[in-house]
Amino acid sequence: MTTANILSQLGSPGVSTGFKNKIINGAMVIDQRNSGNSGTAAGYTVDRWSMSSNLSTKGTWQQNAGSVTPPAGFTNYLGFTSNSAYTLAAGDFFSFYQPIEGYNVADLGFGTANAKTVTLSFWVRSSLTGTFGGSLGNNGSSRCYPYTYTINSANTWEQKSITVAGDTTGTWLTNNGTGLTVSIAFGVGSTYSGTAGSWASANYLSATGATSVVGTNGATFYITGVQLEVGTTATNFDYRSIGTELALCQRYYAKMNSTVSNGACGAGVARASTASNVFIKLPVTMRTIPTVSYSSAYLNYNSDVYQLVNGNSGVQGGTDSINYFPNSSTAGMTTGYSVLLAIGSGGYVDFSSEL
Repeated sequence: MTTANILSQLGSPGVSTGFKNKIINGAMVIDQRNSGNSGTAAGYTVDRWSMSSNLSTKGTWQQNAGSVTPPAGFTNYLGFTSNSAYTLAAGDFFSFYQPIEGYNVADLGFGTANAKTVTLSFWVRSSLTGTFGGSLGNNGSSRCYPYTYTINSANTWEQKSITVAGDTTGTWLTNNGTGLTVSIAFGVGSTYSGTAGSWASANYLSATGATSVVGTNGATFYITGVQLEVGTTATNFDYRSIGTELALCQRYYAKMNSTVSNGACGAGVARASTASNVFIKLPVTMRTIPTVSYSSAYLNYNSDVYQLVNGNSGVQGGTDSINYFPNSSTAGMTTGYSVLLAIGSGGYVDFSSEL
């Protein structure tokens, strides 16, 4: 194929040019933590997406909530369902958001005279119609761009796009901290709402006058196909292979689990009768040295004795591999002897270096 033909293909609709989308897991495919289970509190939902809220009892989030058919070309979405008719107070906020690592948005040049224009696009479906909002913001919550869009038909997938001229002022991280945060809101009080369509030196999560999903009992709000790209036009969604998308998510969170008893996770030596040092090779290079949590994890030692992990003495190492120091629930390990960290059926050991 000639160079001209290659360039022609790269510019053709439906052909991905590779990683144009600054959003990770924009199609809501990866759900390592929850495996499709629902939640109500603020915190992590599907990978790379969090629920931002000051109240934990006003609705439920879930991958593929309500089991509706996604828009053509997608198999998953992230949804929120209101469980009351709640009147927003000034300081209330409800939104889905993704913090983007500074290295991944350094090319945007935000905070300089060369700041690039970006376009945010996504598919949305709600039982409500009207004006909805969200925002782009920096790490220090000192610069933001509130935006609006309109949902025209209830319970219908609609694609939306918002074009934003890059911010030429403010502080925007270009390292492994949060470089830019994308928020898609569904209920924000006056304290965190601002005028749409311009940059502000404030912490706004949405636009003034936007519809509140939590204001209607049983109201639904679903999103998928979220893309943030350079330019003034929303282009075709940047589909990535499932392996690539998973690896991108694992830079921030990785979960090792087992469907059988005593699946191996790491190996090491006993440091004392209840303390061990276990080496674990991480699945990808993570953003920072991760924290470790677990459920139904065991230490296997001394001729196949298994004891539950009962706390730990921390983590050392790097972003590719770590030394983890789990403790046994019962004394019995022999110093210097080998130890295996195992995961019981249905259990897990996970690693987090989230932004």
